[in-house]
Amino acid sequence: MKLYNTLTRKVENFKPAGDTVKIYTCGPTVYNFPHIGNYAAYAYWDLLVRCLKLNSYNVKRVLNLTDVGHLTSDADDGEDKLEKGARLEGKTPFEIADFYAKVYLDNYKKMEFLPADVIARATDYIPEDMEAVDLMTKNGYTYETRDGVYFDTAKFPEYADFARLDLEGLKAGARVGFSSEKRNVSDFAVWKFIQPGENHAMRWDYLGRPGYPGWHLECATIIHKELGEPIDIHTGGIDHIPIHHTNEIAETYAAYGTKLARFWLHCDFITIDGQKISKSLGNTYTLSDLESRGFSPMDYKMWLLSGHYQGTRNFTFESLEAAKNRRANWRERIALCYQKPVESDEGNFTRVLEAVNNNLNSAEACAIIDNAKLTLNDWRQIDELFGLRLISDTHDVSDEVYNLIHERDVARANKDFARSDEIRNELIKRGIALNDTPNGAVWYYAN
Repeated sequence: MKLYNTLTRKVENFKPAGDTVKIYTCGPTVYNFPHIGNYAAYAYWDLLVRCLKLNSYNVKRVLNLTDVGHLTSDADDGEDKLEKGARLEGKTPFEIADFYAKVYLDNYKKMEFLPADVIARATDYIPEDMEAVDLMTKNGYTYETRDGVYFDTAKFPEYADFARLDLEGLKAGARVGFSSEKRNVSDFAVWKFIQPGENHAMRWDYLGRPGYPGWHLECATIIHKELGEPIDIHTGGIDHIPIHHTNEIAETYAAYGTKLARFWLHCDFITIDGQKISKSLGNTYTLSDLESRGFSPMDYKMWLLSGHYQGTRNFTFESLEAAKNRRANWRERIALCYQKPVESDEGNFTRVLEAVNNNLNSAEACAIIDNAKLTLNDWRQIDELFGLRLISDTHDVSDEVYNLIHERDVARANKDFARSDEIRNELIKRGIALNDTPNGAVWYYAN
């Protein structure tokens, strides 16, 4: 299996360090309804986990839910996103986090993503955050200001390496007075103090003052507790590279004296109709929005997997329609496998898996599937790899269904069209559609 490693900027052969592949996925900040772009990364990392398992690896994956500390700015100012959501909706931040975490996890199931072994909420790791800051301070990597405890990036010479940062350029471009107490423009808060007059509901006492952890810290401490460093694979979006993941690496080394991860995988964004996803543009479609237009979450997942995780994807409803048709075509081919066994060339699924093994090239895998003769067993493995719910529950092809199809053939032969239509409608309710041919009805999965 080969994966592009952001750490080295090249495709490398992947082997886990131990018996189990340890994976950490940067999860969502649960403060609002997620739009379809928020699920792109998780479709790709779901494919990663499925691929590893089909390669007979044991996998342990941790997914975090950020429910405190993620400010509206990537810098160390601005309002906490949970606090902002709570203020706008007239609820507490904890109520906001609980509500949107449930929305996210419900949609996670709709997308047929394999469940993470550990779902870690940031607020459950506050003691570990404090311990990590203590260690960083003890090891000489932090300093205290009026508004928080900051990481001194000058004490970590490798700080710029991961993201290939131009620290001199950052200094030259910094605003005058970016912070009178920050020693370096790249320094960041590992803990924020709540200032007098600030109405911040989520607070914990540390160093004798109320405050809350910096956003980056949660990932470092969750990984340390749940997986141990170095992990095999850390995943996220390309926007995480220059700040979030760079800071995680620095914090982990400063606190625990270890490297954080061996492989780093980053996916690119999706745009909609060539534009960035934005509320102001009115293109923040949710899964429910797609369903209201007649598309299933599986159609959207099919669209995502039709491209490559490292490519910039442009979503349009025309392209989603094409993905829906592709998935429908695959399901019709599966239905025919039940009714007329397919003589397949040996090794067709092996070719599909080899494509995905080559840096998760799902686009190439889809092209192979489109043009290959596949047995029912091949399709079962493809469904295991992609998680597209291609093969419906077994009741769809039960003896009862076959008996209904036969009864309908008899009704049509007897010109009992009322009974024929009644049976057709009953089968549709069961997810089965019919195509009448001179040799009788051929069934296929209804969308």
